[in-house]
Amino acid sequence: MVIKDYYTLAEASELIGKDKSTLRRWDNEGKLPAVREPMSNYRVYRREDLLPFKEFYSDISETISNFVEPKGLYTVLELFAGAGGLAIGLEQAGIKCVALNEIDKWACETLRANRPNWKVLEGDVRNFDFKKYENQVDVVTGGFPCQSFSYAGKRLGLEDARGTLFYEFARAVKEVKPLICVGENVKGLLNHDGGKTLEGMISILDEIGYKVVPVEVLKAIKYNVPQKRERLILVGVRKDVEVQYEYPKPYKKIYTLADALKKGTLYNSDVPYSVGAKYPNSKKEVLDLVPQKGYWRDLPIEIQKSFMGKSFYLGGGKTGMARRIGWDEPCLTLTCSPAQKQTERCHPEETRPFTVREYARIQTFPDEWQFKGSSAHQYKQIGNAVPVNLGKEIGYSIVSFLNKVYNLSNSNKSDLVTSSVS
Repeated sequence: MVIKDYYTLAEASELIGKDKSTLRRWDNEGKLPAVREPMSNYRVYRREDLLPFKEFYSDISETISNFVEPKGLYTVLELFAGAGGLAIGLEQAGIKCVALNEIDKWACETLRANRPNWKVLEGDVRNFDFKKYENQVDVVTGGFPCQSFSYAGKRLGLEDARGTLFYEFARAVKEVKPLICVGENVKGLLNHDGGKTLEGMISILDEIGYKVVPVEVLKAIKYNVPQKRERLILVGVRKDVEVQYEYPKPYKKIYTLADALKKGTLYNSDVPYSVGAKYPNSKKEVLDLVPQKGYWRDLPIEIQKSFMGKSFYLGGGKTGMARRIGWDEPCLTLTCSPAQKQTERCHPEETRPFTVREYARIQTFPDEWQFKGSSAHQYKQIGNAVPVNLGKEIGYSIVSFLNKVYNLSNSNKSDLVTSSVS
């Protein structure tokens, strides 16, 4: 986090580890008073008022770099690869992609167009046998969807998860026997079905010979991504491996939308021109009235009621509606469609959604990475992706793990893989 004199409600919440609702209550009770911005009347917090919280210091501690150089040729098999966000990140960290599976036609076209040397396994993951990769790759990764399991007993086993895509991920891990497997998912997996879904996944990985590292939710903004995106990371280490996996350390600097779209530290040029979605005139007339970092509550009351409809009378902040992003803040999490009413992401100055290339920049894709299909297909591919820079930092953590494994074994890969679990 950049050290400054004032912090927004969201920034203060992250810095001291308290919910925004708690900070609002503390403000009202006078326990941690906020000041109001003159124009927007938003809460902001003085740095000196946050200093008593020890978390403030730990969260802004310096992390120089997670970079580590591979001490060998490390390889990955990726499932549910999408448009390649995670795969590019792992590649940038020095991990070679052996094969990628993806069912979406246009995402596969994107992968082939940008990396002709990658082996793209197009189609339903259920139709592929991964046994030919047994003991041939170091890592299996996959962003499987979040689906409930049908419990067959006190302890959930692999067969109980049949019909779900996590079953296919676990099946691939069982067939390939990598040293480490990494799954990624939405934060909601933590509490999905009362936490039983995640418990089941951990149980299944344990059954097939993998010890699960304590699950963490990584905030993309702490890993050189100008976007408030969170991803749950599920890591399993093969039980015969003695090395502990460590998550990548968060960075001090927080990048903003300006860093994403303008020439600077993150990119060496302004964002390239590209096609983009447009608002209908009725919606544009409303969003024209919303200031930077504002949302529907900044509209005149009668327009609020008209624009929001029944939602106006419901509880909750609904802060994504009629939302215009500010240049000096990270973007809110991108969705698969750039103009959804519930999750609006309006350009700071122009009243329009972000273009395809702006979407890609916010997800930290390289400018040369081209997306195939219609603009709707391209938005979907980008919105579903793991941010590339987050993938790269996870890649560094995997490389660090593998370096230690092979150093500890004092042997080559062929010696190590023969001791894999059955």
